[in-house]
Amino acid sequence: MKNNINDSIICAGFGGQGVMILGKFLANAGIKENLNVTWLPSYGIEVRGGTAYSSIRINSDHIATPVVNFPNTAIIMNEPSLIKFEEKIEPRGFLILNSSMNKAAVKRKDINVLSIFLTDEALELGNIKVANMIAAGIYAAIRKMFKKDTLLKVIEEMAGGHEELTLINIKAIERGMEIGEEYINRQTKPVIIF
Repeated sequence: MKNNINDSIICAGFGGQGVMILGKFLANAGIKENLNVTWLPSYGIEVRGGTAYSSIRINSDHIATPVVNFPNTAIIMNEPSLIKFEEKIEPRGFLILNSSMNKAAVKRKDINVLSIFLTDEALELGNIKVANMIAAGIYAAIRKMFKKDTLLKVIEEMAGGHEELTLINIKAIERGMEIGEEYINRQTKPVIIF
């Protein structure tokens, strides 16, 4: 686990892709690691099928505001969200992009990008709804602030005792962590994020 953590994250996608759950999951993992956390969902009129996002701050120090205007990490699940948030990512920040739901090219050259077919990966696991947890696993592997045991405990708690739901989400986290580690191992120089 890293010292001096100061992460600001945007999770964005269509309503129904689990971006609120993803944000809440990351926030709960931060709490379990005794970090300071805020989670700010943005629903507005954005219902299932519309664009929705949540903002998360995870910090080893105090957090002045839950608002994330310029994230150092963005988990983007669809093309409209890429259009909305790409320019707001901090230079040297990190973008995890669901290329299953996005055909646009990433324009930024000053950020780290992992473009992965998250929806397809989720379908291979047997449940399209776990694309968000694959993204969480990728984030965890790359940012290295959560222990794997912490992530599994949060899944168990959030699944509320539903064994089948717990198991598929654990598989998704583990697959995401594999993808994240593969990404790190492919880089010719260390991945330095904001």
